[in-house]
Amino acid sequence: MKLSQYFIPTLRETPAEAEIASHQLMLRAGIIRKSSAGVYTYLPLGYRVVKKVIKIIEEEMDRAGGQELMLPIIQPSEIWKETGRWDVYGEEMFRLKDRHGREFCLGPTHEEIITTLVRNEVRSYRDLPLRLYQIQNKYRDEIRPRFGVMRGREFIMKDLYSFDKDEAGLQKSYAAMYEAYCRIFTRCGLKFRPVEADSGAIGGDASHEFMVLAQSGEALILYCDTCDYAANAEKATSVLNDKETIGEDSAMKRVQTPGKKTIEEVAVFLDVPAHRLIKTLFVQTSQGLVAVLVRGDDEVNETKLGHVLDCPWHWATPEEVAEVAPLPIGFVGPVGLDARIRVLADRRVMTMTSAVCGANEADYHLIGVRPGKDFVPSAVHDLRTAKAGEGCPRCQGKLQDTRGIEVGHIFKLGTKYSSALHATYLDEAGKEQTIIMGCYGIGVTRTVAAAIEQLHDDDGIIWPVPIAPFHVEIIAISKDQLPAAEELYRALTKAGIEVLLDDRDERPGVKFKDADLMGIPLRLTVGPKGLATGEVEVRVRATREDLRWPIAETVERVQAYLAGELQRIEKELDA
Repeated sequence: MKLSQYFIPTLRETPAEAEIASHQLMLRAGIIRKSSAGVYTYLPLGYRVVKKVIKIIEEEMDRAGGQELMLPIIQPSEIWKETGRWDVYGEEMFRLKDRHGREFCLGPTHEEIITTLVRNEVRSYRDLPLRLYQIQNKYRDEIRPRFGVMRGREFIMKDLYSFDKDEAGLQKSYAAMYEAYCRIFTRCGLKFRPVEADSGAIGGDASHEFMVLAQSGEALILYCDTCDYAANAEKATSVLNDKETIGEDSAMKRVQTPGKKTIEEVAVFLDVPAHRLIKTLFVQTSQGLVAVLVRGDDEVNETKLGHVLDCPWHWATPEEVAEVAPLPIGFVGPVGLDARIRVLADRRVMTMTSAVCGANEADYHLIGVRPGKDFVPSAVHDLRTAKAGEGCPRCQGKLQDTRGIEVGHIFKLGTKYSSALHATYLDEAGKEQTIIMGCYGIGVTRTVAAAIEQLHDDDGIIWPVPIAPFHVEIIAISKDQLPAAEELYRALTKAGIEVLLDDRDERPGVKFKDADLMGIPLRLTVGPKGLATGEVEVRVRATREDLRWPIAETVERVQAYLAGELQRIEKELDA
């Protein structure tokens, strides 16, 4: 492709709307253009990348036994009402009516419609297992679309659904998808981690997120420095050294702490470390007021707490607390707390032997508090957020942390949707059984953006070879070198190499800046000095290494470089 004929409207300046690197570079490199909030057009350069990611996904889904189909974007409300999600999905769902007043939605996800399809077609155990997938657009009315295609209202996604006879079949499907996802992101040339994750609104018994590692990532990941344990911070657990949580044993005593309300203020005033304090927080639930206890240096993990409560909840306001008991904010503790208030304690709280907590009286705290003796919680759970440096829950290693961008998520759904939609089959004995399901998604356009977040520098994008829009960019310094550049272009193209020729009548500096911005793996510069010696100047985008190759050997050397990159990935797949 010749750049003079290619639609790549690059930008010199970064648009003010773009907050993160991927959004900035996708706009500047002519990859996307904004249509409306959270909705983007993919221009030719960007769509080449999208198609390469899709090709890798399709190959791996087919390899793992998937069968591709295409489900409708417009979905009838009836099937969503059968699962109860029509009313609870929320304002993120785009809803519409046809001319007859019938309700539909633009598919934010496809559990209902694929399960309905299988319900209507599968009759016997002989029809199972099934692994059906599609790659198409999804629609979610995000309240605040941001970060370009990272959090948009329209995006391309791959979703595969597995349908099995039993739990053993589900485990096989889940394992096949886990392996396929590892292969997909490895083949895309990305550094990633599969991490244990919370299933969220999709539901199910178990799930893993696939995170592309990037310091700009929204998700915090904790991983072991010794074994393969890794989990999203919402899910992660750790092993703690109890000796660090135990204080000196002493009798409980009431002490004055005038005006000292925060953990930090009380710790300084009483000259005790923050981990000796008990933090008491309140949540309002549909079943009443609940007190949540964690150590002073810990934070409540809202996801873990939500699972324990298992009902609608929010952090209680002072007014909501006062309706149950007149408790002074900043001086509240679990000792002698109103019996109408359910108390949930983090496990770490119960290892303390001489704690400090509020006395439920303004300007007073209790010291020498013994959890389990001076107060007994209603229940004890893991309610805290694990931290780097703590022990791995699986081995003797230590947890480390990093940040990542979620690009894939796999779930063991079980019978959540098949039960609600009555998707069954007849087993070998002719008895009706409920189909066991799994759900496996990849954000295609999100993967493109995540690749840029992971692989860029101050000058632009650094595409990995497997998903680069072109393998090579040729730059002719001036019109005098254009014939030689075109001859090299034809030779590389004939050899099956994807080439972009910058034949524009522009200054060399402009061409070099655009080349760095677009991030093509190899840049070949045809200039007067090189032609005089029969050489071409080479820049390796990933390493910024500068080389000189004989023009006569350029095709073979480009082929060798690209083959080497792909062989490196193959070794990672075989590892």
